[in-house]
Amino acid sequence: MKRIALILLPILAFIVGAVAMAAWHNHQTRLALTSNNRPLDGPALFAPPPASTADPAQEPDGGLLSDANWPQSAPTPEQVIYAQPNLLGHEITQLKPRTPGKVNLYAIVFAGDGSENVFRNEAEYFDKLFSERLGARGHVLVLENNTASLTTRPLATWSNLEDALDAVAAKMDLKQDILLVYFTTHGSEDHTLLVDMDPLPLDQIGASDLPGILAEHPFKYKVVVVNACYSGGFIPPLQGPDSMIITAARADRSSFGCGEQSQLTWFGHAFLVDALNRTDNFRQAFKLASLQVATWEKHDHYEPSDPQISFGPGITAQLDKWRDAFKPGPAIPFTPTLAVSTGAAQ
Repeated sequence: MKRIALILLPILAFIVGAVAMAAWHNHQTRLALTSNNRPLDGPALFAPPPASTADPAQEPDGGLLSDANWPQSAPTPEQVIYAQPNLLGHEITQLKPRTPGKVNLYAIVFAGDGSENVFRNEAEYFDKLFSERLGARGHVLVLENNTASLTTRPLATWSNLEDALDAVAAKMDLKQDILLVYFTTHGSEDHTLLVDMDPLPLDQIGASDLPGILAEHPFKYKVVVVNACYSGGFIPPLQGPDSMIITAARADRSSFGCGEQSQLTWFGHAFLVDALNRTDNFRQAFKLASLQVATWEKHDHYEPSDPQISFGPGITAQLDKWRDAFKPGPAIPFTPTLAVSTGAAQ
C-alpha cells in the first residue's frame, strides 16, 4: 500500500496544481475582460503587452502562428480572441427590434481579409449605406478583420458569423423578413473565401460550408452577396425559390479592384456606391454594376469577371414588399475609412 501511495501522491499533486493553474488563468481572463475600468470599445480593454527583454536572436523566425507582423500598438492575439464575446455582444446590443406591420431587412457584412484595408472600407460603407439610405438603421451587424478595428468590431470568423446569425434570427420574423449577408474578401479557384487575421488560426468558409451555416436557422428569404474571385461557385449550393445570390465573378474568373489604386473593390464600388445610390432594386443595381465593371475591365484589358445573379420568384416578391415599406434616403457619398493597401486581383 505504501508503494502505491508513493506512486499516486505525485500524480494527484500534479492534477491539483494543473486545475488550480487553469482556474487562476480563467479568473485573470475574466477580470481583464469584465473590469468596470475597461470600457468595451476603448484601448483600456486590452492591456498592452510588456516590452520584450528577450534576445532578438532567440526570437522565432516566423511560421504559421508567428505574430512578427502584429502591430505593437494592438492588443495581443490572445487578448483579441478572449475579447470576441464582449465585442460581438456589444454589436448585438445595437440591433433594434423589427418594425411591426412590414417586411424588415436585417444584414450582416463580413470583411474576411485582415491584410487589405479595401475590405474594411467596404464593410464600413455598407453599414452606412444601408443604415442611412436603405431603411435598415439598427438592423446591420458588422464583422471585419483589420488591425485598425481589433478593439471596436468583432472579427469576421466562422464562429462569429454563426453567433451573428443567431442574433439577427432572434430579432426577425423568420417567415417574412429578409436576411442579407454580404461577404467581401479574396476567393480561391476551389470556391473558398479567405478568412484571415494573421496570426490567428481562423477557419475558411467554402461554398459547401455556407448552406449549412445558414440552415441552422429557418431563414425563409435570403440575399447573399459574395464579392470575391471565383465567387460564382457559391451559386449552385445556395440557389432556391426564396433566395437571391449575387457574385462579383463567375465560377472560373477573377474579380478586381483591391490594388494600391483602389479604396473599394471594383464590384463593391459599382454595386454599393454607384448602383445602390441610384436604385433600391437589387436586380437593377446588379445590372448597373455589371455594366460598370465591364467598362473598367475593358479599359484596362482585363479578362471579364462576368458577375452572376440567381433569384427565385419568392425572394423577388418579398424584396418588392420590403422596398414598398420605406422611402430611400439621399445618396451616401463614399469616404474611405482607411488608406488603400497593395494588392491586385481579389
